[in-house]
Amino acid sequence: MSIQTTIRRTTVPQIANRKGGEPIVSLTSYHAHTATIVDGYADFILVGDSLGMVMHGMDSTVGVSLDLMITHGQAVVRGTQKALIVVDMPFGTYEESPQLAFRNAAKIMKETGCGAVKLEGGARMGETIRFLTERGIPVMAHIGLTPQSSHVMGGFKTQGRDEDSWPLHEEDARVVTEAGAFAVVLEGMVEPLAAKITKQVAIPTIGIGASADCDGQILVLEDMLGLNKWTPKFVKTYGDLGPAIERAVAEYAAEVKSRAFPSEDQIYR
Repeated sequence: MSIQTTIRRTTVPQIANRKGGEPIVSLTSYHAHTATIVDGYADFILVGDSLGMVMHGMDSTVGVSLDLMITHGQAVVRGTQKALIVVDMPFGTYEESPQLAFRNAAKIMKETGCGAVKLEGGARMGETIRFLTERGIPVMAHIGLTPQSSHVMGGFKTQGRDEDSWPLHEEDARVVTEAGAFAVVLEGMVEPLAAKITKQVAIPTIGIGASADCDGQILVLEDMLGLNKWTPKFVKTYGDLGPAIERAVAEYAAEVKSRAFPSEDQIYR
């Protein structure tokens, strides 16, 4: 008689308990086949609203809809067994009121089967984070460079270059922690500020363009695989898939034109 081992997903408390311990590994994923690969290595996978730019050619994340996030979230959940799945709440689905945020967060969790949601904003979102967590919705916070606010910020600008602004970011981190967030993403933040915040807060910090001292790191999968022609300074390219895919497509096109494909090996007799 065979014994089937049950694979259990990483939970929110398990991520929260990694504060100060082994670094947390995370990547984005937007579809089932890449999620299956990432699932073998990541502690949590973020279905980020960056999918609007990466997958759908948008100029920013502002145009991403709730239904689009749910569709991609469902695909990632289907493709995984182990990692905690966190889904971004897109622009306009949570800022108006805690009640609206709850309805939309609950919709995301019920329809995707994800384990948590992420929303952008620091002190201003404290009330909303508390409202959600008190009603059973785990929240990952996101401070520093917040892409949904890029129009207000004047673009994708590194945060904390002026040391006089540090108290504002430190206050953001303090408020989201006290409101009940189980972790906080620090994006596009100067290294010493990110390191300082990591020491100050009791929840894990997840860096992206921040500090190696953060409790974990996240990158956009397509960026680190070399699929995008341009990537931010903070991205290390671990693969060269863009040129490799282009070479494969070019070879296929040439063989179709020369009638070398399909060959005897690819046809039925």
